[in-house]
Amino acid sequence: MGLFDKIRGEFIDIIEWLDDTNDTMVYRFERYDNEIKMGARLTVREGQTALFINEGKIADFFTPGMYTLSTENMPILSTLFGWKHGFSSPFKAEVLFINMRRFTDLKWGTKHPITLRDPEFGAVRIRAFGTYEIKVNDPASFVKEIVGTDGRFSTDEITDQLRNLIIARFSDIIAESKIPVLDMAANYDELGTFITNKIDVAFSSYGLDVTQMLVENISLPEAVEAALDKRASMGVIGDLNQFTQYQAANALEDAANNPGGMAAGGMGMGMGFAMANQMGQAMAPNMNNGGASTPPPIPGTLKLFIAIDGKQTGPYDSNGVKAQIENGALTKESLVWQEGMASWMKAADVSGLAKLFGSVPPPLPG
Repeated sequence: MGLFDKIRGEFIDIIEWLDDTNDTMVYRFERYDNEIKMGARLTVREGQTALFINEGKIADFFTPGMYTLSTENMPILSTLFGWKHGFSSPFKAEVLFINMRRFTDLKWGTKHPITLRDPEFGAVRIRAFGTYEIKVNDPASFVKEIVGTDGRFSTDEITDQLRNLIIARFSDIIAESKIPVLDMAANYDELGTFITNKIDVAFSSYGLDVTQMLVENISLPEAVEAALDKRASMGVIGDLNQFTQYQAANALEDAANNPGGMAAGGMGMGMGFAMANQMGQAMAPNMNNGGASTPPPIPGTLKLFIAIDGKQTGPYDSNGVKAQIENGALTKESLVWQEGMASWMKAADVSGLAKLFGSVPPPLPG
């Protein structure tokens, strides 16, 4: 190697960008007076794209690889500068490195509740938040529309704008989809995929792709959530009569453990008697039938229990009662009970049974 070759080799530039951050999207390669030696070595790593800009206009771009700059691999700059037969002197150009990887864990959320019409609850207000991922899919459009002359562009400079765009599109998409609120809360993954496909079109004009959008939470106002909790609690309780009896038993146990609390003063005694009366009414059906729980009767039907030979039988409907009267098992002196009665009573004293005795013919003589 001659002296001139050695000196020439020391002047060959190395153009590259080693990103040591997690949020830089665009980096301008710093050159003194923007002069680049012809024959400089350009290294573009995986996940990067290099753009050469001449007088504010995008010229050539390079995908991942190692290049020795020449008129052959810079056709646009060669045309702009008129390098028809090769060129070896330094030239001026800006070099921008575009980060093509995914930028993850970007936050989005509604600042104010979104009002929508739910098919089950009517007009409701919801809040939502989550994360999303973006990547550059068109470096030229991204530089033109977003970056401009910024020498180092990070995600912090665009997340506010993207967040506002997501919220605006999210509100429209949710309102148009007419998805019930309860279905949204039960299908976060499907909802995120649905919104990603709908919202990606708005980002493409910026040269960006929304690769994934995650919905982490959709919440209702506290009053609505409290009503839903009560509704769910009623479903868990099941039989309201049994629950009332259980509550009455607990109240009776608490009163027994604190005898002074209920009897403090005349008002306390009155409240105690009233509660005792309510507990007695709630517990009377189970106490009289040995603790067996029975379903409530169908409206309009007779469900009568009859004491026969000292044992509880039934319940009987109207036809069953007539049959018991015909065979002599049920007489006016028989003890009977039905729902709503405080205790067992004679059949003759029960309203509605007396006419049944008259409508049944007496047994044949002999």
